Amino acid sequence: MRRIRCAIYTRKSTEEGLEQDFNSLDAQREACEAFIASQKHEGWELLPDRFDDGGISGGHLDRPALKRLMKAIKEKRVDQIVVYKIDRLTRSLSDFAKIVDVLDAADTSFVSVTQSFNTATSMGRLTLNMLLSFAQFEREVTAERIRDKIAASKKKGLWMGGNVPLGYKAVGRTLAIEEAEAATIRTIYDLYRKHKTVRRVTEHADNLGLQTRRTERSNGKTKGGHPFTRGHIHAILTNPIYAGRIRHKDKVYDGQHPAIIEPENWEEIQKLLETGAVKERGSKRLAGPSPLAGKLFDETGDRLTPSHSRKNGKRLRYYISRRLVVDRRNNQPDAWRLPAEQLENLIAELVQTHLSKPTAASSLVPTASAAELMEAQKRLSAKRDAASPHILVHRVDLKPGSMTLALDKEEIARLLNCKPDRIAPGTLTIASHFQMRRRGVELKLHLGDAPPEIDRTLVQNTVTARRWLTMIIDGTSPVDIAAEERIPAPRVHALINLAMLSPEILDLAASGSQPIHLTTDYLLKSGFPIVWSDQRKMIEIS
Repeated sequence: MRRIRCAIYTRKSTEEGLEQDFNSLDAQREACEAFIASQKHEGWELLPDRFDDGGISGGHLDRPALKRLMKAIKEKRVDQIVVYKIDRLTRSLSDFAKIVDVLDAADTSFVSVTQSFNTATSMGRLTLNMLLSFAQFEREVTAERIRDKIAASKKKGLWMGGNVPLGYKAVGRTLAIEEAEAATIRTIYDLYRKHKTVRRVTEHADNLGLQTRRTERSNGKTKGGHPFTRGHIHAILTNPIYAGRIRHKDKVYDGQHPAIIEPENWEEIQKLLETGAVKERGSKRLAGPSPLAGKLFDETGDRLTPSHSRKNGKRLRYYISRRLVVDRRNNQPDAWRLPAEQLENLIAELVQTHLSKPTAASSLVPTASAAELMEAQKRLSAKRDAASPHILVHRVDLKPGSMTLALDKEEIARLLNCKPDRIAPGTLTIASHFQMRRRGVELKLHLGDAPPEIDRTLVQNTVTARRWLTMIIDGTSPVDIAAEERIPAPRVHALINLAMLSPEILDLAASGSQPIHLTTDYLLKSGFPIVWSDQRKMIEIS
């Protein structure tokens, strides 16, 4: 008789009642143990390891006990998973597809003791998919109800949570004025009414020592407490919360909280902002909207050139590798296309951080006297304008994972009011980690190490490709798949190649650790090899 090693998995979404001597997890386990005992004649035996996830949602796979269970399955230490109900294991169809792949690879099956089926049979798989479809439908309906409740509450002027705006503190479902911070908000509005440009307001706010809210996190680290950027100032000036209103998407309702800025004064500021934005756009057009033009180079030595596109009437700026401009007909999977504003802000931050170091002046001009150093440091500290740091940049070399920035000797000398030959060699180069993370079509840039972020588009496309491949093996043609999915047949032929990705690449994609360039678009355009070892070389997995 074949020995079937059984592992029981239990889960509860909330922590309520877990402190009891006999809780929901114990009840689930007791039912599963009884079921395993009833199958003793089939060779079933219970493993001693417990896999319990208390207080964790089933809407994702980031669960400690489930991860341990999946590891045990991959190591072929488990033959059968036993659960009380299917939704204890997962509530998501896409997550279930991932779990089934692991089970199939390890020749492991799955049993629900209260729903009388198992995945070892085709009927069990069909029943399971139907149940998961209804579970997912229930989750989506619940999410819609929550969204509708938030919309209705905001229509009544209630505060529905989130980051509490500067100047307020949360009191239940409304906001109360935090007087110390409210003074900062009033000052910012007064400065804009006087100077009528966000740039000037930012400069004066910095001179007055105004800072963002400083908070301490549970791990002891602090957040905020920095000078306001132009983005911060603009967000404050356009936020209707300060006029006693609540915004929900594109609609604004009267709120139940007190206003820091009188509504008529807020409306006046909005008109000034609209007029000022038109003037500022005009001045940028004359001065050139891309301050890093001619200064950016990719790892091949190709210059990045300014480009733009339009979406919903909005002009979006980019810096792209010149080879994309020269030859748009050929695929260029290794070419760069970076959002201009994000890149400009990161480089401005890098320059400002470098020049604000206490030793910056003495490093740049080591022969300066004490009085000269004091004056030079003042000049460096005063360099706060978010646009001006780009003037100090001579060249930026980009490559995957890093950025090397060379400062302009002439401009630095002019800033420090000294001759260029007094600038010490080797002090004008700044090196930094530079990471990109793509989420769908959105690209995010980071200085330093970027946090892991799963490319859900790639993961979903890979799951779809593997499903299509199974259908083709069973006799369904790509043309029939295209007709069923209501997509062009060439799309099926292209996407199905993702089913050939190696398990190593799939693990990287599922954890968000894949190389930045490893996207669906890159894989389809590059024509990746089917041999797994060649895939490793192509995407440079270390």
